[in-house]
Amino acid sequence: MQADKSLRVYDSLLDLIGDTPLVRLHKITKDLKGQFFAKIEAFNAGQSSKDRIAAYIIDQAEKNGLLKAGSTIVETSSGNTGFSLSMIGAIKGYRCIIAISDKSSMDKVEMLEALGAEVHLCPSNVAPDDPRSYYQVAKQIHENTPNSVYINQYFNELNIQAHYHSTGREIWEQTQGGVTHVVVCSGTGGTISGIGRYLKEQNPNVKILGVDAYGSAIKKYHETREFDPAEIYPYKIEGLGKNLIPTATDFDVIDEFVKVTDKESALMAREMARSEGLFMGYTCGAAMQAVKQYAEMGKFDENSVVVVLFPDHGSRYMSKIYNNEWMKQQGFL
Repeated sequence: MQADKSLRVYDSLLDLIGDTPLVRLHKITKDLKGQFFAKIEAFNAGQSSKDRIAAYIIDQAEKNGLLKAGSTIVETSSGNTGFSLSMIGAIKGYRCIIAISDKSSMDKVEMLEALGAEVHLCPSNVAPDDPRSYYQVAKQIHENTPNSVYINQYFNELNIQAHYHSTGREIWEQTQGGVTHVVVCSGTGGTISGIGRYLKEQNPNVKILGVDAYGSAIKKYHETREFDPAEIYPYKIEGLGKNLIPTATDFDVIDEFVKVTDKESALMAREMARSEGLFMGYTCGAAMQAVKQYAEMGKFDENSVVVVLFPDHGSRYMSKIYNNEWMKQQGFL
């Protein structure tokens, strides 16, 4: 029997990456002006937006002869990119070594190990150039591992290209060119930058609204083009914000940033599950909290068509934001 997408018969999970749905939001946005749609990236094969960059970067590395039989993939990750790389590595036969922040949920660590990845847990509250940081650990592993490829998502232009060619195009087509605002979390910056580049090319008036975390240097850098170490302190949200400035962020296509708190983001994710039936991840709560804050700032009106990107699924946070004991320990409940 042949694969036939019209019959939803596929050769592999790789064919189930991209083309994620837009879902109209109702109760959570009932008091806001405009129409609101969630781009639900949990519908990707690996349940996060990181499937897109993993598939795209691996494909480019294969085409350029960097990845071949017996190669090893090395990467830094807060969990989702590592999962996507490990999933694709399992399909294609590549060994995967992932340096992951100890801020990441144990759910993510165990999922990586379930896919056969070798996981190195690294402290999150150290400087990027500290030899214990997951950036430096991954670099060292890459240097010491023959026939390895370091994905380096924070400083890889292909990260942006992956979303330019897929996510940005999808949002434009799904809204039939009617999108007026997009709200996107920024970590590596690849998602918001790729979407922003594509949509600004179609319509320069589309507003690209970023989401950053308290404890991250991204928002201030966007405003001043200066890195301020005083902005950096520990926070809980995984995959949002950064303690360095990734070159995979194209700040020129981003109109504005707001910062969201750990507590409000966690509570918002839980509220979405109970009001909309959307069981989404921590950064999804952050994105929705940012929508509320942008609305309070008067960014939207009755004619606004707002797309908010939800990066991953709630199942990766059962030990954190969906665990009442953890929430109480943080003072969130």
